[in-house]
Amino acid sequence: MLYFRRRIASCSVVRDAVRTEALLDQLLRLWEDSVRATHHFLTGDDVARLAPVVRQALASVAHLAVAWHAKRPVGFVGIEGRKIEMLFVAPTCLGCGFGRALADLAIREYGCSLVDVNADNQPAEGFYRHLGFKPFERSETDDQGNPFPILRMKLP
Repeated sequence: MLYFRRRIASCSVVRDAVRTEALLDQLLRLWEDSVRATHHFLTGDDVARLAPVVRQALASVAHLAVAWHAKRPVGFVGIEGRKIEMLFVAPTCLGCGFGRALADLAIREYGCSLVDVNADNQPAEGFYRHLGFKPFERSETDDQGNPFPILRMKLP
């Protein structure tokens, strides 16, 4: 299991990152690696089908913050309004504090109080519960109509 690794103190977070093609390529690869490590309910075909949607979301989400360590992106959070639209961390960095740093930024500096979590991704649900989020609704499909149940969560 990849969770509960050592904490890494040095991390820089770039708010509203300049979205170059190179950065979008790096973040899409990070997303793919993270999803393959954590979203076991998705098939390889699902990941391939979702990749263009994710790339478009990375390019268009209102706010994009990127966590960097050792000169490479290790996580990112996309924010739209008061909602965390996406938060992913490189599999080798899960449990190191990068996700927490990105979530804290979203909550404190952007006022985020909402997040959707794949119901089959218990570690992500646990992560958000630890931050104080509570489920308030369940949907049997994701926003694209795929059969992936979603928990809608909010801060009280």
